[in-house]
Amino acid sequence: MYNTPYFKWIKLAIASIIFILWVIWLENFWFLLGYPLVFDNYITKKIPWGFWKKTKDGKKPSAFVEWTDAIIFALVAVYIINIFLFQNYKIPTSSLEKSLLVGDHLFVSKASYGPRMPNTPIAFPLVQNTFPLINTKSYTDWPHWDYKRLKGMLDIERDDIVVFNFPAGDTVPFKANNPDFYNLCLLYGRSFEAQNSALRPDKPFTSDWERNNYYKSIGRQHIYSNPDNFGEVLARPVDRRDNYVKRCVATPGDVFEVRSNQIYIDGKAVDNPKDIQFNYRILTDGTALNDRFYKRMGVSMADRGGRDGNEYFMPLTKEKADLVKDMPFVKYIKIDEQVPDSSGLQVFPFSRDYNWSRDNFGPLTMPEAGTTIELNIKNLPIYERIITAYEGNKLKVKGSQIYINDELATSYTFKMDYYFMLGDNRHNSADSRTWGFVPEDHVVGRPILVWLSLDEDKSFPANIRLNRFFKIVHKN
Repeated sequence: MYNTPYFKWIKLAIASIIFILWVIWLENFWFLLGYPLVFDNYITKKIPWGFWKKTKDGKKPSAFVEWTDAIIFALVAVYIINIFLFQNYKIPTSSLEKSLLVGDHLFVSKASYGPRMPNTPIAFPLVQNTFPLINTKSYTDWPHWDYKRLKGMLDIERDDIVVFNFPAGDTVPFKANNPDFYNLCLLYGRSFEAQNSALRPDKPFTSDWERNNYYKSIGRQHIYSNPDNFGEVLARPVDRRDNYVKRCVATPGDVFEVRSNQIYIDGKAVDNPKDIQFNYRILTDGTALNDRFYKRMGVSMADRGGRDGNEYFMPLTKEKADLVKDMPFVKYIKIDEQVPDSSGLQVFPFSRDYNWSRDNFGPLTMPEAGTTIELNIKNLPIYERIITAYEGNKLKVKGSQIYINDELATSYTFKMDYYFMLGDNRHNSADSRTWGFVPEDHVVGRPILVWLSLDEDKSFPANIRLNRFFKIVHKN
């Protein structure tokens, strides 16, 4: 059957359907000009696709040629699998402890929320943006495709653990990527202003948005003029920004709020993840906390927050905190809650008009595609990056008037859905409280399985966490 003349036409029909659906998805019908190549591959076979493997005397290709052929095929297969099915992701930080641990290797499903077409289709598989050791880009800037996503099997829901591209990773100083570029600019600008209060003595700021942009311009100038300290400042497309993993705590249309570490959605308290952690202050009677104590409490080396005299700082689950509370040498244990200080420096949107903190945040409505909000100089710090960086508009401010694409704007309609992502290790997590919303086009996929887990605090073979192999990633 497989050698009959009819079977090659069947294969062509299947390949043609897939090719045409792909072109329709891209909405670029110029790609149909490539259909003759598909037809030739199955029917006419005029193009010598395997010419490079042929020898002059007709003998079998050398081992080098065959190995090269196998490696190229494997790379293409991995590339396609990474785009449409799944990819590997390693947990680099403790932001999701104890739900996911540092050293967990995950299978991330691309089909769950729908696979994206890459913005930068010519790229080396298995490398996100930079070749290790040689520190060069692993992708080309051309061609660049717009955001497209196939329909997924699921919608993102609250409490889902999600892998996504870092929203603030569009601009990255190569030697300094934490905090992100924009917060780094703001911090340096404010620091310089504090050292020289006469930077703008005769021209008061008309808004907190103007003040912050002035600080950012000072900080940006400092970063660009000090390449020895910060390295080259790189621009990265969406699909080449670093991958992050957090828990989705608010979806489009939700009114999100945090009061004393408790999340509220639309004014109602929600259930916390089972293994949620907060930083605690622990005062002892002088007894030193040793490695045995930290191991019993499940505190990794990365999360040992230090001490001030007899007071220690560390993240704990409520269960572990209750155990510590009953220890005879502990005088007190309490959550290290951050209260708003009116500085505008604690959390997103970094504005004095929003007196929020890490543990007392909002209320803030999640942007939803197609909805329109009133836009003014006060709420502009919240929506500025959505308007410019994520949805590609030109923004100017003259006094208290806002111009989008050179037209006066008093409202804005969102083009995409946006999400709010937090780590379960709430006080040791750089998340949406730092850099704001996660756009839908940044969503990579849903982790479904831990296939390997290595404890970075131990050496081989004790570092192998056999109990986590093939562990399903659940919501809670």
